[in-house]
Amino acid sequence: MKCRIYRCNCRKVWSVQTRRGKITAQSILLTGEWTTELRPDRNCNPKGFVTTLQSRDIILDPDLGLVKPFEKASKLIYDKHLVEFNIRQGKYLFFAEDGSCYILKRC
Repeated sequence: MKCRIYRCNCRKVWSVQTRRGKITAQSILLTGEWTTELRPDRNCNPKGFVTTLQSRDIILDPDLGLVKPFEKASKLIYDKHLVEFNIRQGKYLFFAEDGSCYILKRC
């Protein structure tokens, strides 16, 4: 099932949305393939999402032991004015509590 992940800045949490509902978390570890999705014609925010087809790859509020086998390769950056991401797809993401999104690689 397709899952959309986005930042809710008003509450300072990450949201995972499916057609069945929505859940929130302070941080998220995504251990599978992901792509970005843009909806520039939407009237409201967010207009950019990270999507994955496997909900089992999403770990909400992971402890440090799960994140330790990875290293931060770079940041996934969303430009809300241009409505675009700096990278369109990949594998392994960490959505941090501070609102940053890091592209990970296995050590």
